[in-house]
Parts: sequence; structure tokens; C-alpha cells
Amino acid sequence: MAITYNNLYMDIRQQLRLAGIRASTLEARELVCFAAGKTRQQLLRDGQLYVPPVVEEQVRSLVQRHLAGEPVAYLIGEWEFYGLPLDIDRQVLIPRADTETLVDCALPFLRVNPGSRVLDLCTGSGCVGLAVASQVPDCRVTLGDLSEGALRICRQNIRRNDLSDRVAPLQMNAMQSPPSRLGTFDCLLCNPPYIPSGDIAGLDTSVRDYEPRSALDGGEDGLDFYRAVSSLWREALRTGGMLLFEVGIGQADDVLRIMRSFGFGDLEITPDPAGIPRVVQGILYDEI
Repeated sequence: MAITYNNLYMDIRQQLRLAGIRASTLEARELVCFAAGKTRQQLLRDGQLYVPPVVEEQVRSLVQRHLAGEPVAYLIGEWEFYGLPLDIDRQVLIPRADTETLVDCALPFLRVNPGSRVLDLCTGSGCVGLAVASQVPDCRVTLGDLSEGALRICRQNIRRNDLSDRVAPLQMNAMQSPPSRLGTFDCLLCNPPYIPSGDIAGLDTSVRDYEPRSALDGGEDGLDFYRAVSSLWREALRTGGMLLFEVGIGQADDVLRIMRSFGFGDLEITPDPAGIPRVVQGILYDEI
């Protein structure tokens, strides 16, 4: 029986909702838009039109894959972060709304330090650095990641958001000292792997089986990258520069202590919109 776009969307939304998916409205819309090749505005405009059978079949196939655990962002190959459209594949983590707090915390510092050089280390899709560049027109941003696959996605997202004049991707290893050719930065942002190794097996299927383990595994206690970046990468930050980390649940106090031990002061912890401590930031001083 023929079905309209509106009815298909509502049917899929209900199916996802009954499966316990909180973002059922968003995900149903994205899946229908992707299968139909329509924008959100076009889907709204064409809501009373009948769906071609091949499109309905594709939507329902995507829904079954999603219900089996495959994230919507990987199914459709893109996601939105801080208002920016981003290409996404399984080489990178899917940007989360929680991570927008990291951008929010950096903006006041960057806006009173014109012309800042910014490094987004462990950049993945480039979402954090690109969001900063989109909000602070006079800053220069470097996206750093060890993964060649991630850097390929970064290059696509730089072009997609017309930021090639101010954003550049470079391969770098957060667990090693920065190359001297990098120079120094005014602001270093980092959303590193922070899941304790022993906890990965217990993660939700959509994360454990689909997102890259190298972007999740933070070592035995989940803090390996915080130690390495705070100690090794302080030399890539100017005195008076700011280091900002995203942290996992229950990690904020430990990360604050790590940063303090390596000469960072004026330390602050900022919660995300759900009230979970999500960002730890501090200023680099001369002496450890």
C-alpha cells in the first residue's frame, strides 16, 4: 500500500521510539531524508506526496540496520556539529552534542586574543577545530590526528565548510612530543580517547562494534592521553596559553590534578547541558 512521506516518517519515528531510542524524531527524519535524497525542508514540503516503493524499501532496510546497532551517522555518512554539516565514516568518532561544551569554553578566550593559533589535537572528524574556526574568523586552526583515515575526513570537512584558508590538517601523535616545526599555539583543545580499556567490552553495541577503538581506548584508567598531552604538549603552548580537555564521567577531578602537576593554573571544570562535568581547562604558567 502506498504511503506518504509524512506517514513513513511518523511510522519510523514510532518504531525507533518503541525501541527505546531517545533521538527518535531526529533519527527518523535523517533516515527518510537520506533515502529520499531530500533536504529537511524538501521533506517537509513533500510530506503529502507518496513515497516511491524503492525509497520506502531503502528506509526500512536502514532502520533495521540501525536497530541492530549501526549508528545513523555512519548509515547516512554525515552528521551536524555546532551547526556545521560534517562528513562522517567509521574512521572517526561521531560528534556528540556534549562536545559542543568544549567549543563553548574556548570561545571567550579566543575572542579576547585576536589572531590566535589553535590546535585541535585528537581531532577525528575535525568537528571541534572547525566549529572554533567558524565562530572566530581571525583565528588559525590546525587539526591534528595520527589516523590517515581521520585526516582524509578532516580534509573533506574543511572543504565542505569553506574553511581552507584558515584550517589545515596535519598528522601528529598525541602520545609523543610535538615536532618543533609546529611552533607554539595560543590554545590547545583536545577530546582524547578516555574510556578505560577494561570498560570497552561493556559499551553499547553502537559504540563498541562501530566506532574506532583507537579513538575510544584511553589506557588502563582512561587517563593516558591526559598525562601525555599535559606533559609533552605543554611545549607547543605559549606561556599564558589555554589547554582545554573534554573528559569522561567521573574524570574531571583527576584530569584537573594532572594539569596542575604540569604547571597549569586558573583551572576550571565546566558541566555539559546535562550537568555532567565535561571540560577541564587551565592556563599554562612558566614553572612546573
